[in-house]
Amino acid sequence: MITILDYGAGNLRSVENTLGEIGAEYELVRNATALLRASKVILPGVGHFGQMMRALDQMQVRDALLERIHAGIPFLGICLGLQALFESSEEAPAERGLGLFQGKIRRFSAEARVPHMGWNEIEPGTLREPGAKLLANLAPHPYLYFAHSYYAPLTDATAATCNYTVPYTAVLETKNIFGVQFHPEKSGPLGLQIVRNFVEL
Repeated sequence: MITILDYGAGNLRSVENTLGEIGAEYELVRNATALLRASKVILPGVGHFGQMMRALDQMQVRDALLERIHAGIPFLGICLGLQALFESSEEAPAERGLGLFQGKIRRFSAEARVPHMGWNEIEPGTLREPGAKLLANLAPHPYLYFAHSYYAPLTDATAATCNYTVPYTAVLETKNIFGVQFHPEKSGPLGLQIVRNFVEL
């Protein structure tokens, strides 16, 4: 059973539809008690970093989410859900991220057209050996759908990059923690395969 943390993200229905299309069972949760029972968690994300982190704190689920991640259950953050894994964001400097990875989420430069929206190629295995579990059974350089104005820095956990004026983390993967900056729920068959890879972990 997949647990989707429902804090009001705009792409929630699309994520539900994707899971339904591949036949995955899921439940929506909005409280810490239900989250603590989760065996896999998806954190979808569309919108503002500060709004997301405030919502998680208002729902009092931050500690429960971190507890489940530290317990080793598979976690997938989508778009803003990936960015939430870092310490902070230029979008809302006063708000704390989950702090699982060092670094700050930054805005694309003033010269870039933002948001970065549309299909773009990712480069798997750029910072480490190829073989990311999320990217199993995909072509070497897949095109996926992005929609964001802020980006995550490169880290030791970066499993694939994208380049839009600067290289940044497109796929993050280490142990039980997974994140994607693109939207698999809007990326057609390739996105379905990525979600299926997570479901089948």
